[in-house]
Amino acid sequence: MQIGYAVIESSLGWLLVAATERGICSVMLGDSESELLGELQQEFPRARIERDEQHLQVQVEALLACLAGQQPHLSMPLDVQGTAFQLRVWQELRRIPSGEKIAYSELAERIGRPRAVRAVARACASNPVAILTPCHRIVRLNGDLGGYRWGLERKRRLLEAEQE
Repeated sequence: MQIGYAVIESSLGWLLVAATERGICSVMLGDSESELLGELQQEFPRARIERDEQHLQVQVEALLACLAGQQPHLSMPLDVQGTAFQLRVWQELRRIPSGEKIAYSELAERIGRPRAVRAVARACASNPVAILTPCHRIVRLNGDLGGYRWGLERKRRLLEAEQE
């Protein structure tokens, strides 16, 4: 598999965007370029990974605009792998409008699995395309933020940007 990637500083730290010929396969947020590249290589150990900012410029700019609150809904071709359950959770996450939050339990009900709240949380934690699949919009039933793969401060700031 051939994967091209771009890394840029953003309002939430470093942003990595990676894609195959079929679509975006990874969007990550982190504290350093090397950390993100290491995670990408770990996620795709058999892939040939090469920096390719030129081909990803449009996607990177759209994600940066989204982070700045200028583009509330992004739709890009995705090339993500997951279980049938994970894919269903991620699909439902993409239906949540910008600026809205729902509880993990509500998402479990929406996909017809009301008792699978923990599995929903695990699917959110394993979401490979941050922002594009907005797992930051999921909170605990009591309104607490819960967890976020990229850190609670980033989750808080994403949610705040969507309220502006």
